[in-house]
Amino acid sequence: MNHCNFFQSSVGKKVIMASTGVFLMIFLLLHLSVNLFLFSGEKAFNDAVFFMRENIFIRIMEYVLAIGFIIHILFGIKLHLENKKTKGKVDYAINYYFSTSFSSRTMVYTGILILCFLVLHLINFMIPMKYSNHIISDYYIVVSLFKNPFYTFIYVFSFLILGIHLNHGFQSSFKSLGLSNDKKSVWIQKFGSLYLWFICSGFSIIAIWFFFNE
Repeated sequence: MNHCNFFQSSVGKKVIMASTGVFLMIFLLLHLSVNLFLFSGEKAFNDAVFFMRENIFIRIMEYVLAIGFIIHILFGIKLHLENKKTKGKVDYAINYYFSTSFSSRTMVYTGILILCFLVLHLINFMIPMKYSNHIISDYYIVVSLFKNPFYTFIYVFSFLILGIHLNHGFQSSFKSLGLSNDKKSVWIQKFGSLYLWFICSGFSIIAIWFFFNE
């Protein structure tokens, strides 16, 4: 099988989904590490954002991240539509429903909700922070948004949805990349649970903290 046929196959698409998914999960860790500087005060957070903004490697990775995210979405939708055709058969549909988890069955829907939040996030955070030319403090942009109860609710809710998405996506990524077996699967599941709780509660706690304390 040549490379073109491989990437057109179901296995190839899953490998691409897994690879881009792992890349996005690593980015979430980096993003959370920067957000944690909010607890160190305005200067520390602004310096961390400035470092990320001016670092040539990070700037290149922003474009790679955007491409990876788009690929992840497109292949996810394509796999969903292909699976839906197969699940058109009644027996298969019933077996699929009872043999899979809620997070597995709702991957495409949680993915779409995450995409909607990302667009909102870019409009409210990334674009103002990137093009403010330091007229407004990056720290102030973030903290002022967390004072908005409507936005903070959406923010926390979005990370709840992300947790549901990661609950299946983390383990699925390792399986698709051939890094999981019967012995490893238990540890991958535990590590996945630790990862999603750390990410989702980490971002959520920051938002809730600044909503009540600043």
